[in-house]
Amino acid sequence: MTLPDPDVGSGELDLIAPIPTASNGTYLATIEGIPVVYKPVSGEQQLWDFPDGPLAHREMAAYLVSEALGWGVVPRTWLRDGPLGAGMVQLWREPDPEQDPVDLVSSDAVPDKGWRHVLTAQDSRHGTVVLIHEDSPALRRMAVFDVVVNNADRKGGHILAMPDGHRYGVDHGLTFHVQRKLRTVLWGWLGEELDDEEIAGVEHLRLSLGAGLGQALSGLLSAPEIVALDERCQGLLSEHRFPAPDGRMPATPWPLF
Repeated sequence: MTLPDPDVGSGELDLIAPIPTASNGTYLATIEGIPVVYKPVSGEQQLWDFPDGPLAHREMAAYLVSEALGWGVVPRTWLRDGPLGAGMVQLWREPDPEQDPVDLVSSDAVPDKGWRHVLTAQDSRHGTVVLIHEDSPALRRMAVFDVVVNNADRKGGHILAMPDGHRYGVDHGLTFHVQRKLRTVLWGWLGEELDDEEIAGVEHLRLSLGAGLGQALSGLLSAPEIVALDERCQGLLSEHRFPAPDGRMPATPWPLF
């Protein structure tokens, strides 16, 4: 499902229903019969640690960075007016309900291969549970993307597993802070070296920041936030490996899903 004609994205936006699991005002809507997610700025809750600019702008900036990396992590996203005012609109992607790229399993049910361990904890009945995620190129690229945009809220439910193996990431309002705020469930490659494709994607992003991407982001983020974005890219290209958590911040979001 695509929106090949940019004019389609500006067609009449019809609300279908609110999405009750979202913390901010989020709606399932359609544009000429095509399902989309609509997040009006008027439905955003003010956050003390993300006070600058609407979250919708950060969602749009995350999409532009995803496109510059060339990995298609974020579904097509744009800004426009709607029934509840200006906001972010994103193409709806229906995940495969049979796939769980991130899972919480008992300690005796951890798969032998194809999965990465993130953390071990006790459940309410004092049993041992393990947070795991799949060991796939698509999820590795998402983890690199999260480092670059400084994603403070990569929950398991923010990863959409598509039937063809592609993985989309959604809900990127808590991104691009100048301080390091990376909170994610994708810590399974901690300290490992980036591969050639991942390095090439970050290099291309840095080049794009010096061209049209930097100009586009200047209308969405503050100048210090864009500088911090470039510095995170430099850090990855200097170290060539997945970073460790910052000890001053929680390493994972809560809830995890």
